[in-house]
Amino acid sequence: MSPTRWDFPVELCCRPMAFVTLTGLDVVYNAVHRAVWDAFCANRRADRVPISFKVLPGDHEYPKCRSKRTSYEWYIPKGILKTGWMNKHLNLVPALVVVFYELDWDEPQWKEKQSECATRVEIVRQSLQGRNTKVAVVLIQKKAPLPPGEDVIASERAAALCNVCELSGKSLFVLPHTDHLVGYIIRLENAFYEHAQTYYYTEIRRVKSHKEFLNKTTHQICRLCFQHNTPLDAIAQFRKHIDLCKKKIGSAELSFEHAAWMSKQFQAFGDLFDEAIKLGLTAIQTQNPGFYYQQAAYYAQERKQHAKALCNHDASVTYPSPDPLETQTGVLDFYGQRPWRQGILSFDLSDPDKEKAGILAIQLKERSVVHSEIVITLLSNAVAQFKKYKCPRMKSHLMVQMGEEYYYAKDYTKALKLLDYVMCDYRSEGWWTLLTSILTTALKCSYLMAQLKDYITYSLELLGRASTLKDGQKSRIEKNLMNVLMNESPDPEPDCDTLAVKTAQKLWADRVSLAGSNVFTIGVQDFVPFVQCKAKFHAPSFHVDVPVQFDVYLKADCPHPIRFSKLCVSFNNQGYNQFCVLEEASRASEVLENLTQGKMCLVPGKTRKLSFKFVAKTEDVGKKIEITSVDLVLGSESGRCVVLSWQGGGGDAASSQEALQAARSFKRRPKLPDNEVHWDSIIVQASTMIISRVPNISVHLRHEPPALMNEMYCLVVTVQSHEKSQIRDVKLTAGLKPGQDANLTQKTHVTLHGAELCDESYPALLTDIPVGDLHPGEQLEKTVYVRCGTVGSRMFLVYVSYLINTTVEGKEIVCKCHKDETVTIETVFPFDVAVRFVSTKFEHLERVYADIPFLLMTDVLSASPWALTIVSSELQLAPSMTAVDHLESQVDKVVLQTGESASECFCLRCPSAGNVEGGVATGHYIISWKRASGMDSIPVIRTVITLPHVIVENIPLHVNADLPSFGRVRESLPVRYHLQNKTDLVQDVEISVEPSDAFMFSGLKQIRLRILPGTKQEMLYNFYPLMAGYQQLPSLNINLLRFPSFTNQLLRRFIPTSIFVKKLAIEYLGRRGDSWMTPLLLLRDDQDQPSVFRQRPQGSAYETHCDLEL
Repeated sequence: MSPTRWDFPVELCCRPMAFVTLTGLDVVYNAVHRAVWDAFCANRRADRVPISFKVLPGDHEYPKCRSKRTSYEWYIPKGILKTGWMNKHLNLVPALVVVFYELDWDEPQWKEKQSECATRVEIVRQSLQGRNTKVAVVLIQKKAPLPPGEDVIASERAAALCNVCELSGKSLFVLPHTDHLVGYIIRLENAFYEHAQTYYYTEIRRVKSHKEFLNKTTHQICRLCFQHNTPLDAIAQFRKHIDLCKKKIGSAELSFEHAAWMSKQFQAFGDLFDEAIKLGLTAIQTQNPGFYYQQAAYYAQERKQHAKALCNHDASVTYPSPDPLETQTGVLDFYGQRPWRQGILSFDLSDPDKEKAGILAIQLKERSVVHSEIVITLLSNAVAQFKKYKCPRMKSHLMVQMGEEYYYAKDYTKALKLLDYVMCDYRSEGWWTLLTSILTTALKCSYLMAQLKDYITYSLELLGRASTLKDGQKSRIEKNLMNVLMNESPDPEPDCDTLAVKTAQKLWADRVSLAGSNVFTIGVQDFVPFVQCKAKFHAPSFHVDVPVQFDVYLKADCPHPIRFSKLCVSFNNQGYNQFCVLEEASRASEVLENLTQGKMCLVPGKTRKLSFKFVAKTEDVGKKIEITSVDLVLGSESGRCVVLSWQGGGGDAASSQEALQAARSFKRRPKLPDNEVHWDSIIVQASTMIISRVPNISVHLRHEPPALMNEMYCLVVTVQSHEKSQIRDVKLTAGLKPGQDANLTQKTHVTLHGAELCDESYPALLTDIPVGDLHPGEQLEKTVYVRCGTVGSRMFLVYVSYLINTTVEGKEIVCKCHKDETVTIETVFPFDVAVRFVSTKFEHLERVYADIPFLLMTDVLSASPWALTIVSSELQLAPSMTAVDHLESQVDKVVLQTGESASECFCLRCPSAGNVEGGVATGHYIISWKRASGMDSIPVIRTVITLPHVIVENIPLHVNADLPSFGRVRESLPVRYHLQNKTDLVQDVEISVEPSDAFMFSGLKQIRLRILPGTKQEMLYNFYPLMAGYQQLPSLNINLLRFPSFTNQLLRRFIPTSIFVKKLAIEYLGRRGDSWMTPLLLLRDDQDQPSVFRQRPQGSAYETHCDLEL
C-alpha cells in the first residue's frame, strides 16, 4: 500500500453534480451542433445549475444493472462500499439522456422524421435497460416558435411526437437556433436539472428502503451541509462521526493507522470548512478551520509516536515476499479491506502467518513515512487560519510546534527561524516557562549547526532572570559559554541526536581552527540577558559651568561571579565618548574565577555602580545630551569576546514589565547597607539638557501701562552687572515675544528712535542690539519705543545676553549667559469719537437736505488713564460737502483727563443730493494728539476717523427766518421769513399764520402767491410779545399745491417755533406805609444782574428816584 492510502477518493472530494448525457450532436462536423455544445459547456458561471454534461453516441453501452433483490435475507455482503460505486453514479450512469434531433414543425417529410426520432429514443431506452434514467427529446429548429396556443399545427404534431416516443409533454423541448441561443440553453439546463433531481430522489428512496444496510458517508454529508449554508449541522455531524470512531482503534500493532485515519478525517473537514468560507461562509475566532487542522496535526504527531514505538525493527528484518499488500488487479474491491484477506467476512484469522506478514509489511512501509513533513504541513495550514482570524496566541503556539517538528526533522535552520520569531511574543507577555523551553530547543539547534552568535545569544538569555532552569543547568551553560569565548568547543547539549552531535563536533572544531570575526555585538533590547544595566544622569539638566555627572548600574543574574573587561558609554555627541570608558585588563581564564575585586567584577544579585563625569561644550548649550548606548564587553578583544549593547540608558525586553510590576507592588523592600541600592528603585534617566550659566545681572523695565493705540510707547530697560569680572559683548533683544498671533506681529513695530513714527517696515522684534561691555556694578539704560496698531494684550520680551570667562574642573571656558524678562502690556483706545448730524436748531437729523445748512457735532471722550493733549484737529471734507464758514480747530492745546470730553461744531452744506445709494461721504476727522506726560521729542500721533455717510434729499421749498435772539415783553419783534423755490417749476404757495396767546402780530395772516424757479420771496411780520419766558411763536403754515408731501412738520425743521421773551424792566414796586424797609424797585440789566433799592420808612423826609432806560 502506498503512503497515500489515507487520501479520500477524487469522487468524494469533488462537488457532486448531476450527470446528463447528450446524444444526437455532431460537434465535429456540424456547426449548429457545435454552437449548442459550446453554449452548454463554455464559460459556465457559478450561478448556473450544477450539471456535468457529456456527449455520447445514441447506442452507447451504459453499465448494466444487476437484478434487484426483493429480500436481503441470507445475504452476506463482501464489504461496505465498493471502490467504483461513487464513480459509477457520478460519471457513468446518467440521470438524464437527452436526444437532440433537427426537426421543424412545418417539415414536409414529417412522418418519416417522426419515425426516425422515435427510433433513436427506443435505442437509448434499450441501452439503459433496467435503469431509472430519464429520457428527453430536444428538437433543434431554425425558426423561433410562436406564442403558446397560436400555432395549432405545432401543438398537434408535438402531441403526436410525444405519443410515438412514449414521452410526457414535459420531456419534449424545442431549441430555436437564433441569436438568443444562450438564453434558451440556460432555460433548458434548468429543465434538465429538475429531471435529474427527480431521478436522484427516486434512487434515494430506493436505497433508503434498505437503510439498515446503508453506510452514511460523513464527508459527503458535511459537504452538502456547507453548501446549504448550515455549518452547525456539518459540525454536529462531524463530531458525531468522530465520537463514534475515535475509540475503534483496531489492531494494537497497527494503532498508527487509526491515528493516521483520524488525522485525515480532521484534515478533510478542515478543507471542507475552508472551501465553504471561500464560497461566502462566515467563520469566527472560536470556530474556524484552524482548529481542525490543529487536531489533524495532533493525530499526525500521535501517529509518529506510535510508529516510532511499533516500527523499530532491527536492520536484519526484511520485507516479506511475496508482497502481501499487492493484489492481482492493483485495486481493492471494497474500501477498508486488507489486501491479503479480501472477501473474508469475519475477523477469524484463517492464515495467521499471512496476517503477521501483512502487519510487518505495513509497519515497514510506515517506517519510511516522513511524519514530520505531514505534521508541519498541517500546522502550517492551522497557522494560516489563526493568522487570518487574528488569534495571535494560537498562531504562536502552533509555530513553536512547527519549530520543534523541524528540529525533529533535522532541519535546524527552519526550526531556528520559527522559534526565534515567536520568542518576542512570549517575552513581551512574560511567559517565562514557555520561553525557557523554546530557548532550550533553539540552543540545541544553534549548537548542532555551530552558529556562534546564536549559541552565545541563547546562552546569555538562559543564564538570565527570565530562565526557569535550575542552577545546575545554568552552570553547565555558563561553562559552555566561557569555553566558546576561550575559543574552545562547548560540550554537547543533552538529548540531541547522536549522529547530529558528531556532525556538530566537527563543525565546532572547524570554527575553532578558522580565524574569523571574534567580536560579537549583541543588542539586548529584544531579549533578556543575564546582566541588567541602567544609566542615570544626576539631574535632568546641567549648567554649562558645572560638570555633567551620571552613574551606570550593573547587576548580574548568573549563578557565579563574572568579570567583564570593558564598559563604554556612547552619546549622541560622540565627542564625549572618550570620557566615559572603563577598562580592566584580565585574562580569559579569570572570567569565572571567584574574584570580587575590581570594578568590572559582578557578584550575582549585587548592584554595581560606576560613576562618570565630563565637562560639556559651550556649543551644546540648549541641546540635549543623550546616552545612545551602553556597551559591556565580556571576554578579551584580542581573543573572542561578546559586546552586550543596551540602547539608550539600558533596559531589555522584560524591563518595562518589571518596572510596572514594581510600581504596583506594595511589598516593603528590605533595608540594605548604605552603599547599596534597590535595583527596582533605580529609574533610567538617559538624557539631560545643557543649559546656560546662571546669569548674575539684573534687568528692570520701566514704563507706564497701558499703551495707547498707535502711540510711540516708551519702554526703558535698565541692565546692571553683579558679576565679579567684566562682562563683554552685551546684546539686547527687545520686542514682541515670538509665538503669538500673526496679526499681532503685523501690527506691532519696535524702534530705538522715538523721534519718528514707525511704519510697517519696522520689525516687531529687535534682535542682538550691541550695548557694549559692563564692569562689576555698572549699569546702563536703553529706551525702546513700541507702536501697537491694534488693541489687546501683548507679551513683550526683553532678552539680555553677554559673554564671561569662567573655569570648570581646571579648564577655562567662555560662557554665554542670558537673562530675559517678559511683560504683558494691554493696548487700549486713547479716546472715543462720537459724530452727530443736527439741524441749525440742534435737532438730530436722520438725513440732510440739499443746499440746506446743517451742523456736524464731534465729541472726543478720553478713554486713557493718562492725560491726553489734543494738539489740533482738522476736518477734511469730501468733494460732495462744503463748509458754510471757515473751518478752524476748536480744541487746540486742550488737555483731557480720563473721562473728559471735547466737542466741536461745524456748519456744512451739501450742494446736491445726486443719486448715491447708501448716502454721501462726509470726509475725515483728524485728531493730532500725544500723552500730556510725554517728552517733546516723541512725535504727535494723527488719528484719522472716517465720518459716516449721510443721506441727502432734495426739498422743493426752503424757508428760513431772520429774527432777534430774544424779545422783550411789550416790545415790537420784527420777523422776516425767506421762501426760496428749489425746483425748476413755478410754485403756488399758500401761506397762513396761526395766532399765539403769547403774541400779537401784524402782517398778512393768509396769502397765496407764486414763486418763480430759483427765486426768493420775503414775508415780514411784527410780533408783539405779551408774556415772558420761552413762548411759542405764531405758527407759519405753508401748503405747496404741486408738492402735497411738503408738510408743516418738515417746515418746522428749518424755522424757529419758539423764542425767549425777557420781562419788563420794572418788575415790582413795594408798598408804602410799611413800618420796615421793603423793596422799592427791582431792575435787571441785559446780564440779568438785579439792582435792589430800598425806600425809607413811612414819614421819612426823602424820596428815591431812578431813571430807567426802556
